[in-house]
Amino acid sequence: MQVTIREVAKEAGVSPSTVSRALAPGGTVSEVTRERVRAAADRLGYRPNRAARGLITGRTGHVGVIVPDLLNPFFADICKGVQARARGLGHTVFVSDTERDEGLEMDAIRTLTPEVDGLVLAAPQLSSEELRSLNRVTDKPIILLHRKEPGFASVTADLVEGMTDALTHLHALGHRRIAYVGGPRSTWTAQERAAGIDAMSTSDKVEIIQVGSVAPHFDGGVTGAADVVLASGATAVVAFNDIVAFGLISRFTARRVRVPDEMSVVGCDDIALAGMAAPPLTTVHVPKAHAARAAVDLLFRILGTPAGEDVEPLQRVLPTHLVVRGSTAAIGQP
Repeated sequence: MQVTIREVAKEAGVSPSTVSRALAPGGTVSEVTRERVRAAADRLGYRPNRAARGLITGRTGHVGVIVPDLLNPFFADICKGVQARARGLGHTVFVSDTERDEGLEMDAIRTLTPEVDGLVLAAPQLSSEELRSLNRVTDKPIILLHRKEPGFASVTADLVEGMTDALTHLHALGHRRIAYVGGPRSTWTAQERAAGIDAMSTSDKVEIIQVGSVAPHFDGGVTGAADVVLASGATAVVAFNDIVAFGLISRFTARRVRVPDEMSVVGCDDIALAGMAAPPLTTVHVPKAHAARAAVDLLFRILGTPAGEDVEPLQRVLPTHLVVRGSTAAIGQP
């Protein structure tokens, strides 16, 4: 026989309405009461009726996350982080991969809006103007992840600091001529990383060779970019992301250029494969799971605001750090 909310209330020593608030994401009860109610529900094996709750609260019990490329493990980690946090808050997650296509991204927002309580847009490809027009497409709260835009709540990482750390590390190893293989110039991520590179290029510490913009895929590193790096006389290279870095290393290996003995390579993102590569990849760690959890928490903070009360858009910036592995070495080091 199914356990009722009244039985949970009796077990926890609270009212049924308190149980409803305690088990609802963003419900207005103290943390002590919330934990007492959850413990009582677990003891009795109570499972909320999501359909009934939806009729009462107007909530769907779902969160949408839209990513540009699930083939990139970076975004798979984002999805896992969103899912883990949303599940802990009693919500399921709908995922849409837009293949870095702005039209598909807008279609995904329109499609998911009726089905979810809010959306997390990870590294959205939409222009600033298109993002500002979303109030005509959806009335659900939107959190931007790894993209900052005025008027939107967002969670980002300090990518400028990350690039500075990467170049400082290479400089400490004796590298003075360093190539940078950038990503798609129109994206916020590429612009932030380029800003970090530019900040160092104005100093007299290193000479930066700008190789240009490549697709953020393995082939982006293999096709052309690696040969340009070699022709430039650079002794080290920083790649837009880890996947591009793997492409560069593959091409260097084919050209019989040893990494890191003859060319040091630094990636960005610190995906799981970075530590499994040969050699293991030195890379800028971007807090993927932490950022995903923070985005969900920010979304539920907005959802928990009483109707008609505005929420000042919040922007969280998380720190990055360099993870030094085997793909970088001092010049002349055997």
